[in-house]
Amino acid sequence: MNDITQTERTDALIIGAGPAGLMAADLLSQAGYSVILADAMPSPARKFLMAGKSGLNLTKNEDFAAFRTNFTPLPKALRQALDEFGPTEVMTWAQTLGQTVFTGSTGRVFPVAMKASPLLRAWLSRLDQAGVDLRRKWRWSHFNDGAVFETPDGLRRVDAKVTVLALGGASWARLGSNGAWMTSLDQVKIAPFKPANAALTVDWTQHMKRHFGKPIKGVSLSCGPYTSQGEFVISKGGLEGGGIYAVSRGLREGHNLYVDLLPNMPLEHINKSLNQRKAKDSFTNVLRKTLRLGPEKIALLMEFVHPLPKDIAPILKRLPIKDVQISPMDEAISTAGGIRFDEMTDWLELKQYPSVFACGEMLDWEAPTGGYLLTACFATGRRAALGALNVLRASKDV
Repeated sequence: MNDITQTERTDALIIGAGPAGLMAADLLSQAGYSVILADAMPSPARKFLMAGKSGLNLTKNEDFAAFRTNFTPLPKALRQALDEFGPTEVMTWAQTLGQTVFTGSTGRVFPVAMKASPLLRAWLSRLDQAGVDLRRKWRWSHFNDGAVFETPDGLRRVDAKVTVLALGGASWARLGSNGAWMTSLDQVKIAPFKPANAALTVDWTQHMKRHFGKPIKGVSLSCGPYTSQGEFVISKGGLEGGGIYAVSRGLREGHNLYVDLLPNMPLEHINKSLNQRKAKDSFTNVLRKTLRLGPEKIALLMEFVHPLPKDIAPILKRLPIKDVQISPMDEAISTAGGIRFDEMTDWLELKQYPSVFACGEMLDWEAPTGGYLLTACFATGRRAALGALNVLRASKDV
C-alpha cells in the first residue's frame, strides 16, 4: 500500500454524502464547526436523486403514533431520533431550503417541484456557504490515527475531533451503497444485510406478456403479519411497486403471500354473484362483467391457480402468489440489517470507537417506502450530529 501523503485536521468529519450525512454536516456546520464531508462517488446523494426521480416522497403526514408503528422493532435511539425530527420537522426543514411541500391524498409529502434535484442544489449551496468542504471520490479505507481515504491523489488521512459515518446500506451498489464498510469496523457487531422493500421475481408463462407494465389497483395484500393496500405493477421480471414492497419482509421471513382481488366485496356477495350467472355466460365474462375484475386481475388469477376450482370465491379473496422470489439485495429499495443498536449509545456513538457516530441506512432498522425511509435517515443523521456536537462542546470546556 502506498504511504499516506498528507494528514489534515478538522473539527468534524462526515463520511458519506447521502441524506443522513448531509443532515449531519448541516447541523455541525451551522453550529460553527469546521466540517469535511467525504464521499466515494463523483457527486453526492446519488441514491437520493434516483429515489426522487419519479417524485421525491420526503415523509408521511399522519398521526405520529401511527407513523412510528412502521418501524418494527423501534430501538430507543431510533425512537428518540424520530421524536425529535419527525414528519412535521421534515416539512419545516424542506421549506427552509425554499422547497414548498404538499400532502397527497394518501398522506405522502412531496416538494411542489416533485424532483429531488432542486432541494439537493439548495442544500448543497447552504452547506457550501457554511464552509463545508466536500471531498468527491474520497473512499474511506480504515481508521489509523484518523480516517484514511483512497483518493485520486493517493492515500490521505483526516484527523477529526468527531467522525460521523453515513455510509448507507447494501443496495444499489452502482450509486455508492454496497456495505463494503463492514470490513473496516471489525470491532462492531453488525446484523447481516437482507433485502427490504424488494420486488418479487416471477417466471411468467407466455400469456402474461401482454400485461407487462400494467398496474394492479384496488387490491389488498397480506404476508404473515404484514399487510398493504397499495397498488403494484406486473413487470417483465415479476411484481413491483409500493404494495409489494410493503409486504416483502413477510416473504423474507418465510410467510406466504396472498392478494385479495376484491377487498371491498364480502365473500357472500361474491358467492351470490357467481351463483346467479346464466348458463350461457362464460366464467371469464362473469368475472369481468359481474365482479368487475379487470383483465390484469383475471390474468393473475389464471396464472397462479390452475385449474380453477368450482368454489372460486375464496380464491378471489385470498389468491396465493406462489413460486416467487425476493429480488437480489442490490436491486432492493433498501436493506435490513446493519450496525446493531446495542453497539451504540443513545446518541448513536459507537461504543468501540469513541467520538465516532453512525447514522442512516447503515444502522439495523427497516421501514416501508412512503416517506418513512427518508425521514429516518434525516432523523438519525441529525441525532448523530447532536451527539457529535456534545463531544465537541465538552472538549472546548476542558
